[in-house]
Amino acid sequence: MTAPTRRRRMLDLTIEEHTLSLPLVWGNPQDSRTIDVFAAVVSRDGGEDLPYLVFLQGGPGHEAPRAFHSPAGPAWLDAALTSHRVVLLDQRGTGRSTPVGDRDLERGDDAVAELLTHLRADAIVQDCEAFRQHLGAEHWSVLGQSFGGFTTLAYLSTAASSLDRVYITGGLSTIDRSPDEVYALCYDKMREASERYYRRFPEHRDRMRRLVDLAASGKIVLPDGEVVSPSRMRSIGSALGTNDGWQTVWSLLEHDPASNAFRYDLAGAMPFDGRNPLYFVFHESSYASGSATRWAAERVQPDDFADDASLFTGEHVRREWTETVPAFRPWRGVALALAEHEWPSIYDAQALRQSGARGAAAVYVNDVYVPVEFSLETAQLLPEVKLWVTSEHEHNGLRSGPVLERLFDLAHDRRVR
Repeated sequence: MTAPTRRRRMLDLTIEEHTLSLPLVWGNPQDSRTIDVFAAVVSRDGGEDLPYLVFLQGGPGHEAPRAFHSPAGPAWLDAALTSHRVVLLDQRGTGRSTPVGDRDLERGDDAVAELLTHLRADAIVQDCEAFRQHLGAEHWSVLGQSFGGFTTLAYLSTAASSLDRVYITGGLSTIDRSPDEVYALCYDKMREASERYYRRFPEHRDRMRRLVDLAASGKIVLPDGEVVSPSRMRSIGSALGTNDGWQTVWSLLEHDPASNAFRYDLAGAMPFDGRNPLYFVFHESSYASGSATRWAAERVQPDDFADDASLFTGEHVRREWTETVPAFRPWRGVALALAEHEWPSIYDAQALRQSGARGAAAVYVNDVYVPVEFSLETAQLLPEVKLWVTSEHEHNGLRSGPVLERLFDLAHDRRVR
């Protein structure tokens, strides 16, 4: 079933809104459950007949950005619209695509956990294919940011013939390393990021230790009532994975911890919150291909991170947060069940080698979320995808700089700007 297309105008942009009713479980005709999947097709005046570029958002668990010109909208959108119509897909379970939220918990933990097993990248690829066919496109291109890059690899593993060019930013995931290996290397990246930060601001090391001590004694309480645990306090280091995230950390550590400013700014700096519970509950599954996660980040924490409270952590989720974070307590049963779920394999190395994929990828040297070492391993499977390996940007480079323009130039053999 297809809902009627709605057309909007936003300055010089035309936005066509499409909603498709699609199978919850692809490939199983015996399962009649469906979900709605939403996408906005954005074009600039005069660009109504340009080829399509579908944007796959990072996460997992985040909806696509909305179509506004910069600075209110995504920094890359104006560049993309010069040569494409842009398809902003709300990945299943997010935004306007039958979003998963607290009200779903009324179904029971087991039912919700089972539902979430059908929201992975392979299913998102099938949704993309349904939209491509719905829009009448024989081929289209993909821009995958972070988890969206993981999804692009799944796309190339199963439906490469549908793709003209692929553009990947901070999303060349490992296809065969375990979650344990990924999170262990991410600890190494966070150690390096921590030391870089303290070289610039050495006085903040003791301040961070004092804050962790305050958290351990239950003296840091957020506006929603969360008694901040030491591990949650240290997770503010996730901001160091973005271009200007050090400013967030610096501002927090300059505040009086007893002040309202500190409490509210700390709440805003938390990398995982209740707005998109999928990001927490579903996060480790994004690195699981043929295995269970079993709280990998928690299990592989190095000894020095246990000994030195000043070392920041990044996207290292903790089981204890299902008890200490009010927004996550209702999701405890779901999170525990998913941690034991044996996720099927999602990538195919041979299919990637044979995909003939063309395009370009930005690989960030200091990426604390998607380690450069594993990105370069995967890149060897895609020889026609040209690499831009850079320390100029962090993981959010697509949102904060002219990254997409650089990738367009590389992919089309134009002189790099």
